Amino acid sequence: MKRGFVVQRHRASRLHYDLRLELDGVLVSWAVPKGPTLDPAVRRGAYHVEDHALSHADFEGKLGTGDVIVWDNGSWVPREADDPAAALAAGELHFDLYGVKLHGRFVLIHTRGKDWLLLHKRDEHAVEGWNPEDHPRSVVSGRTNDDVQAGLSFSPSGIPFSADRENTEWISDEGA
Repeated sequence: MKRGFVVQRHRASRLHYDLRLELDGVLVSWAVPKGPTLDPAVRRGAYHVEDHALSHADFEGKLGTGDVIVWDNGSWVPREADDPAAALAAGELHFDLYGVKLHGRFVLIHTRGKDWLLLHKRDEHAVEGWNPEDHPRSVVSGRTNDDVQAGLSFSPSGIPFSADRENTEWISDEGA
């Protein structure tokens, strides 16, 4: 079953990326300070945070003194588990992402408390040295966080959102 996912680039007191996976009617969420990567040699810290409503998946704008863009979105499919909620409760979830920027097999591994690791597995989508900061634009509006903070409603460079609408819209089969 396809479920939606979103990664929001959020500049608050510190820059971080919020990975949100649609599960059981909510967005289960992790803050990833250095952002997700396609580099299988890199392990990213991910910190479980409160679940968010599905309506939060397309939020872009100012939030307090910070700003948020939809850095990536698409669909995800759990792997190696029929019940992803049970896999998360057991501390290890393998899943495939089908996003605009992120593709391939990922795994979340619980270490302790709210601390997790986010890894990209070695697969045909792995890219050594891949850095999320090299890809700063929203997949929805084409804006950067600076554009949002400046109050611009579109990218000043004229870069539109992706023409591949199947991958840029919220994709979910849950409840269908």
